[in-house]
Amino acid sequence: MSADTTRRIVLLRHAKADWPEVADHERPLADRGRADSSVAGRRLGETGIAIDLALCSTAARTRETWKLAVHELPQRPRTVYEDRLYDATLGELLALINETPDDVTNLLLVGHNPGMHALADAMAGDDSNDHIARMTRSGFPTAAFAVVGIDRDWKSVELGVGTLQEFWAPHD
Repeated sequence: MSADTTRRIVLLRHAKADWPEVADHERPLADRGRADSSVAGRRLGETGIAIDLALCSTAARTRETWKLAVHELPQRPRTVYEDRLYDATLGELLALINETPDDVTNLLLVGHNPGMHALADAMAGDDSNDHIARMTRSGFPTAAFAVVGIDRDWKSVELGVGTLQEFWAPHD
């Protein structure tokens, strides 16, 4: 795969979580979160983006979101559960992207806010379009996803080099 191949990063925030008396990492999805996860998966499938690799946070709510969403996709990508996605900073998220194998064209990250919103915003740089306006207006709600296009290899990805190609939220 050449460096001039357009790659995509799909940033999926976990769906609405419940607040039982458990550690934050173990919080499960709420009923609405389970329903929204399936809807997000269907909508992601409708984009036609064939995900090659999914990196999913190890938190219970992200694993459950992905488990429900992936069943709605036309093909199941290879999935890696990644501890570093939980409570990741912008720099940590960028480092994960830079480690992506060259044979991956479309990468999906299933994670948390504020990281997912910050990364979508920072990757898009100064690009001004309707998707950015919608994302800015609505924030990055639970079960939302953003698609960022990148025209370089993964090792060369840095903040501000992408284009926000799509932003979707379940209750928009």
